[in-house]
Amino acid sequence: MLVILQLWTLQVRERYSPSKMIGLRSKMTCPYGAAAIALCFLLAPWPAMATVVVGIGQNFTASTLGVDSSALPPDCDGAVGPTHYVELINGRFSVFDKTIANMVQSFTDLMFWRRAGVTIPAGWAVTDPRVVYDSVSQRWFAVQIDFDMLGIVNSNHFLLAVSSTIDPTGAWKGVAITADPTASSTADFPTLGLDSNGVYISGDLFDISNNLVGSILISIPKADLLGASPSVAGLTRFANLSVASRGVVLQSAVALDGSGSGNILSTASLGFDLATGNFVTNTSLVTFVVQNAAGPGNATLSSANYLTVLDYTAPLDPPQPDGTTNLSDGDARFGATVYRVGGTLYAVHNTEVNGRAALRWYRISADAATVLESGTISNPVLDLFYPSIAANTNGAIVIACNGCSLTNFVSCYAMVGETVNGVTTFGNLLLLQAGAASYQDGTGSQESRWGDYSTTTVDAADPTSFWTIQMYPADASTWATQVTQVRTAQLRLNIAPAGTNVLLSWTSLAGGAQLETAATLTPNSSWSGVTQTPATNGNAISVLVPALSGPQYFRLKL
Repeated sequence: MLVILQLWTLQVRERYSPSKMIGLRSKMTCPYGAAAIALCFLLAPWPAMATVVVGIGQNFTASTLGVDSSALPPDCDGAVGPTHYVELINGRFSVFDKTIANMVQSFTDLMFWRRAGVTIPAGWAVTDPRVVYDSVSQRWFAVQIDFDMLGIVNSNHFLLAVSSTIDPTGAWKGVAITADPTASSTADFPTLGLDSNGVYISGDLFDISNNLVGSILISIPKADLLGASPSVAGLTRFANLSVASRGVVLQSAVALDGSGSGNILSTASLGFDLATGNFVTNTSLVTFVVQNAAGPGNATLSSANYLTVLDYTAPLDPPQPDGTTNLSDGDARFGATVYRVGGTLYAVHNTEVNGRAALRWYRISADAATVLESGTISNPVLDLFYPSIAANTNGAIVIACNGCSLTNFVSCYAMVGETVNGVTTFGNLLLLQAGAASYQDGTGSQESRWGDYSTTTVDAADPTSFWTIQMYPADASTWATQVTQVRTAQLRLNIAPAGTNVLLSWTSLAGGAQLETAATLTPNSSWSGVTQTPATNGNAISVLVPALSGPQYFRLKL
C-alpha cells in the first residue's frame, strides 16, 4: 500500500447542497460557516496528494515447466483484454477467463502459428514472444521469431499474427516477414509496439559469428493488418541501424491513447561490452519517432535525440539462499514494453546500486523528447530484476519485477506509485508469489537462465486494475509463471444524504481503514471510532450515521 497519510473530513449541517459540495471539493477548502455540507481535507503531512490503496485480485499460476512448456526460459509475456488474459510464452499460448481465472484455451506456440496460417520450416523453433491487446482496434497482436535449431540457415523471420475479432480464442491470421533479405544476419529479441498509425517490430541483428551488427526496425501501416487477410505489402524496413546512433534493443511504444507518433526508446548500451564482457557505465537514452507510419509511401525516421540520465550499468547476478550467484538477471536494456499514456512515455530497466540489482524508471515527454522525471528503486536486502511497467490515465503506475537474496528465494513483486503535480512516489514492495526453492535451470551451464523479461498491462475494461506476469521457482529446477491482478484506487470518503442520516462510503480496498468522528476540527480534536457497523457491497464499504444538528467531522484513518 502507498502509505501517504491523508485524512478526509466532512462537515455536516442541516441542509445539503450537492453543487456546493462539488465546488468545495475541487477547491480543497473547508469553510466552517457558509457551506451546507463541505468536503474538506486535513493532511498529515501536507502534500497535495491522495492516498492510493492497493489490493490483489486474481492471482494464479498459469504455466509450469514440464507441464505446459519445456523452454528455458519461458520469457514471460501476456496481456489483458476486456474479458480475457492471454499468456504467450516460449512453448505455450493460453487464454484465461479473467473474471474466474479459468483456462479456456491452450496449445503450443508452434500450434498457435500453424492455426494462424504461418508455416514453420521443419526442424525450426520459435522464441521471444510478445502479445498486445489494442483497445483502439479491439484486436490482439502477437509476435515471435523463428530460427533454425541446427544453426545452418543464418536468416529467419518475424512472425506477426492479428486476431480476427476482440475474442482471442477465435481466429488469428499471421504472416512471416523475412528479417534480413540479404540472409547475412539473424534477428533476435523481437519487440512489439503499436499506435493509431502503425505496428512496429524490432530486433537485434547478429552475423554468422554471433557479432551484433545493428538493429532492424519494421514499420507496417496498421490499417493494412486489420483486414480479413493482413497485408505487410506496405511495410518499411530500416535495416542495420547502428547502436551508436539509435541505441540497443529498440522498444516501440504501445500507445493506446489514440496518438500516432511512432515513439521509439532505447538505452545507449546494454551496460556491458558484448565483445569483452566488461561492465560499462552509460548516461544516455535514445529516442526518435517513425514518421508517416500510416502511409501512403514509405515511413521515415526522425533524427535521434539523446537524453542525459543518471548513470546505469548491467547488474551483477544476484545471490540465492543456496549461496549460488550464477542466476542471470539480464542487463540494462529496456526488456519490457514501453507505454505512451497521455503524451508521456513510461519505461523501466535494470541497473546496479550498492552491489545489488535495482530498477531505474522514467517518465519522458513523448513529443518534446525530454525526461520529465526518473527514479531508482533499490532494496536493502533484495536484488530486483526483470522489471516491467504500466500506467493509467489517473496517474497510477505499477512496476513489477523479480527479487531474491541470500535469505529469499526468487519471488514475484510489485509496487504501486502515483504521479501528482509532476512528482511520482512509489509504495512498498508487494509480495505477489513467493518462490519455493533456489533455482538452477538444470543445463549444467556456467550461468543459469532466468527471464528474459516480465510484462505488466492495464486492464482494458477497468484502468484501475493492472495485470502482471512473472516467473517464480516452483522447485529447484522448475519455473512457473504467475499472473496477478493488482487493483488500485484513490482513497476518497464520499457523502450522500439518506433521510435523517448521512451515508459515508469508501473503496473496499481500504478494508482496514477505521472511520472516526469528532465534534470539532482543531489540532487537538478528540477523535473516536464510529460505532455504526460498516457494510461491504461489491467494491464499496459504507456506513449510515445520524445527521446531528451541530457540526460533525469524519476521517478515515489508515
